[in-house]
Amino acid sequence: MAFGRSSHKKPLVEPVTLKILVAGGFGVGKTTLVGAVSEIKPLRTEEVLSEAGRPVDDLHGVESKSTTTVAMDFGRITLREDLVLYLFGTPGQDRFWFLWDELAQGALGAVVLADTRRLEESFAAIDYFERRGIPFTVAVNCFEGAQRFPAESVRGALDLDPEVELLMCDARDRESVKNILVAVVEHALVLADQGVTPVAT
Repeated sequence: MAFGRSSHKKPLVEPVTLKILVAGGFGVGKTTLVGAVSEIKPLRTEEVLSEAGRPVDDLHGVESKSTTTVAMDFGRITLREDLVLYLFGTPGQDRFWFLWDELAQGALGAVVLADTRRLEESFAAIDYFERRGIPFTVAVNCFEGAQRFPAESVRGALDLDPEVELLMCDARDRESVKNILVAVVEHALVLADQGVTPVAT
């Protein structure tokens, strides 16, 4: 008589893990986005804004913001049994940009989170990923009280290439964020099939 586990039991699946960056300007909702979708308690490196930083921290449009990410946010989401995303939120202020190259190492793609009240804050992140050939999707965070614009108008204002997807989202809403992440992964995999590879940083 044989003992042991039944051979009919479904084998465990070793998931593929992918790294996705969440980038954008100061105060666009990166920390909120990672926290909304992460299935683990997100790692946050937020510090209280200080008087010493006031000369270099541009609070225009986000005057009520009292904290800032000084290194990164980290979260994890399982999209399917065999697919797990590790999310790395970048710091939004210029003085922490030296961290971006380290965070970008090994990333499959990125979300550039945008705020229509301060679209100019998105240009640096868009330029960063374009120069390095890292696939990205632009997600417009629809803040309460902010004026809504057609997607094509926002696309034109950001001067996006035709293949870059632009979607509207609510960074507080888990399903909305999941849709953005799925779009990033699909976009990156299409480019990978076409033989497009990121430029080494």
